[in-house]
Amino acid sequence: MPRWVVGVEYSGGAYAGWQQQPDKPSVQQVLQQALSRVADAPILLHCAGRTDAGVHALEQVAHFDCAAPRPPVAWVRGANAWLPADVRVLWAREAAPEFHARYSALARWYRYVIYNRPVNSALFAGHATWWEWPLDAGLMQQGADYMLGEQDFSSFRAQGCESVSPFRRLYFLDALRQGDQIWVDVCANAFLHHMVRNMVGSLLEVGSGRRPPGWIGEVLARRDRRQAGLTAPPQGLHLAAVYYPERFGLPAHPRFGCLPGDIKRFGE
Repeated sequence: MPRWVVGVEYSGGAYAGWQQQPDKPSVQQVLQQALSRVADAPILLHCAGRTDAGVHALEQVAHFDCAAPRPPVAWVRGANAWLPADVRVLWAREAAPEFHARYSALARWYRYVIYNRPVNSALFAGHATWWEWPLDAGLMQQGADYMLGEQDFSSFRAQGCESVSPFRRLYFLDALRQGDQIWVDVCANAFLHHMVRNMVGSLLEVGSGRRPPGWIGEVLARRDRRQAGLTAPPQGLHLAAVYYPERFGLPAHPRFGCLPGDIKRFGE
């Protein structure tokens, strides 16, 4: 049976997260319903990474198996005709049988958006976290540098995280000011539950001057979630991209050339 892979953009404000739930709206549910209409058969999706309630995606990746003969454009246009306005299929490709949206991924890139000015934004309120006090992105970057590489991220792990190991490998972690916004871009081979939001909460402590950059290194060394900052709100978090081995022929991403070469070596 052919395997298909799709890239999906969504605004997560109206959903209880990606994963289908019996009594709450989910991105998986509405997307499966739309694709099932195109296929005229039930569709079951597997995604690259489950996003939490209120979290957005610039490009989530998911795959499904379907015997219905449809060209790629039919999956895109057909699904979008049935989807609500806050979910969109960006592209569709037929995939190799061994492809898996989650297990074939080499790395995932998240972007956390902070709106940093005295007055909140009417336009970005649902897609950025408002921080009214001054933030120094340079100090945030100094703190972020302590988290690069392969480390134990127990201090930034949610209490209910089910991952077997707390070790993750961070390829880049950048704090970039764009006018009134600060983007925290982070890429790793995988993430623990609430890991990005917990890291951002601690970086906000550093950027506001409440803690020195070296405090991040101390928090990491203690391996204790209680030593880190608060969990940043979900509305600022966006799944930006998922990276796969080139042999699968999926669309490339703008920052792929900026990623360290060991991502390919590590994943291949």
